[in-house]
Amino acid sequence: MKYRIIFFLAFAFVTEISFAETGYRLWLRYDRIENPDLLEKYRSQIKSINFEVKSEMAGVAKKEILLALNGLLGKKVTLDATNLASLIIGTPESSSVIKAMVTANEIPNSPEGFLIKTFITNSQLKIVICAKNDKGVLYGVYHFIRLLQSNSSLDKLNNNQSPTIKNRILNHWDNLDGTVERGYAGSSLWEWHKLPGFTPTRYTDYARANASIGINGTVLNNVNTNALSLTVPYLLKTAALAKVFRPYGIKVYLSARFSAPIELGGLKTADPLDPQVKQWWIDKTKEIYQYIPDFGGFLVKANSEGQPGPQNYGRNHADGANMLADALAPFGGIVMWRAFVYDDKVPDDRAKQAYNEFKPLDGKFRENVLVQIKNGAIDFQPREPFHPLFGAMPATPVMMEFQLTQEYLGFSTHLAYLGTMFKETFSSDTYSKGKGSTVAQVISGKLDEHQLTAIAGVANIGSDVNWCGHPFAQSNWYAYGRLAWNPEFSADQIAEEWIRLTFTNDQLALTAINKIMMESRETIVNYMTPLGLHHIMARNHHYGPGPWVKNAGREDWTSVYYHKADSIGIGFNRTATGSNAVAQYFPVVAEQFGDVKQVPEKYLLWFHRLKWTDQLKSGNTLWNELVEHYYDGAKAVDSMQVTWQGMKGKIDDDRHEEVAQLLKIQFSEAKWWRDACLLYFQSFSKLPLPAGYEKPQHDLKYYQNLKFNFVPGIKN
Repeated sequence: MKYRIIFFLAFAFVTEISFAETGYRLWLRYDRIENPDLLEKYRSQIKSINFEVKSEMAGVAKKEILLALNGLLGKKVTLDATNLASLIIGTPESSSVIKAMVTANEIPNSPEGFLIKTFITNSQLKIVICAKNDKGVLYGVYHFIRLLQSNSSLDKLNNNQSPTIKNRILNHWDNLDGTVERGYAGSSLWEWHKLPGFTPTRYTDYARANASIGINGTVLNNVNTNALSLTVPYLLKTAALAKVFRPYGIKVYLSARFSAPIELGGLKTADPLDPQVKQWWIDKTKEIYQYIPDFGGFLVKANSEGQPGPQNYGRNHADGANMLADALAPFGGIVMWRAFVYDDKVPDDRAKQAYNEFKPLDGKFRENVLVQIKNGAIDFQPREPFHPLFGAMPATPVMMEFQLTQEYLGFSTHLAYLGTMFKETFSSDTYSKGKGSTVAQVISGKLDEHQLTAIAGVANIGSDVNWCGHPFAQSNWYAYGRLAWNPEFSADQIAEEWIRLTFTNDQLALTAINKIMMESRETIVNYMTPLGLHHIMARNHHYGPGPWVKNAGREDWTSVYYHKADSIGIGFNRTATGSNAVAQYFPVVAEQFGDVKQVPEKYLLWFHRLKWTDQLKSGNTLWNELVEHYYDGAKAVDSMQVTWQGMKGKIDDDRHEEVAQLLKIQFSEAKWWRDACLLYFQSFSKLPLPAGYEKPQHDLKYYQNLKFNFVPGIKN
């Protein structure tokens, strides 16, 4: 009897415990629907499920839909193998019910496309989720769950979707020692020392999260890679990860070190035209596929920032990429060759170098090679005009490289929704084939009729319990996946979708949080790099402002190289009278960017050098306009704090407090950026702050003398 009492008291105590909301579940939160009327309606519409499983992938889809329905509906959904079920999932081959209900031409031909459709049969509502194969079914299941989570109507569904881009990939800059280059959410997910024997549930949850937003590939290791990644012990570890990811439709890729034949094979050269080198890669690739039959291929960073490459041997990028492509071709693998290059000679303008090196090689790459191009020509800046290589290589498949991890956007302490930045790039018109030749049209392959298409996002994921460091940084992983599936989706709609899945369906909260998100990136640009300023962060770690950085080993590693501030003015002249980088764009764009009267002011100092006293469209002088942007940026963060405080009680206390504390840090750092940059530029302009602006808290020397140790994302 005594033990019963103890057990009862212990149980009573446990039932009172409410677990902390850590954010671990990301957007895959299957808590019971709060709206009682909608909950009852969903329960009446989804009484039973018919899902005949005939593959491992279908098995994980079935497990996910049952997990979601049981959680969202708050009751166990019954299984029904007959045509009486209200939710029917599968393919025409796996389900005779689907074969009888859905015509063949209704289902997308895409191997990843799906159809979700509502039928009324004998006055009974039935919902069908179907596809040509189980991968499409998996994506359809996740989309249907998303509809439930966002409280959408199921009455008249007729949702037919296929991805626009074939290969939708995350690039992990993870090192074998567990560190993550430019990682701000803890250490690497991959516990290499425990692999291949130990594959924790977190790996499966990673796969679930990616599959739910359509990501179908992952590069496991840093582009600044270690050749050991290609050795048998590490291939066994990679194979173990591939096994976890495979049922979720995710292929694994590896960054390949170009000098591996020397470091691993004992050869004297890595010359891509050397027969022994070619054979080494053929043998190594064959070995990889023995361990990982569905291996995706190689990502390569070559002849950039000290990495080895074909130029070491007098060869070009096509020579190097084609050698690897030939080794991969028999297995269906691809090469993603990065266009982020600059050599040991400082160019007249680093923004021009990738174009100068790759444009002449158009059409010289093998058909299984993609050139991977950053969204802008410098380096993931808070704002850059689109890269001139987009549209300039019509005979070569090119792919986008976005950076989800916030290397130049405040790390994981600043709230920055990047869906707006991604869309800004996608919607930019290259005019390569006339008006409407957008970057989205280029990378989707539609513009130049390429079948091989891809997109990459540098991951912001780490070992932190909430995956991304900042609760809102999760939205960038989510938005990337959704836009990789279809670049035409709206950044606004994706933000609202993510809020519904992650925080709440409350309309007032939705509107307020959505406003914060949609304005957040512009806010950061204002207090960091307004009017086209760029690359003025602190050297190496890029934490905080450093417009004074000079003498860094080479000019294009300094800030002064990019802003060129002096007593007369500021800005990088990329017009015909300067570096003429505008000439790399097609004529309509070049004319706009090259004309100080036509260029969008957001790119003003990127392309033009102006005097401090020049008058802008607003009527302000350049100096006063800079001041206004910097102060508006900091002020906007303060407003974000006020709005967020109004969310108290509308979302869980744990995440509300976490974001509130991070916004406080962001506000402090926004003022730091504002004051440090303006004081530095004021030392050249000699102009006062306009009336009404608060004075900086410290003098310029104070900010210049700030030192930081062990900044995340770099090796100290």
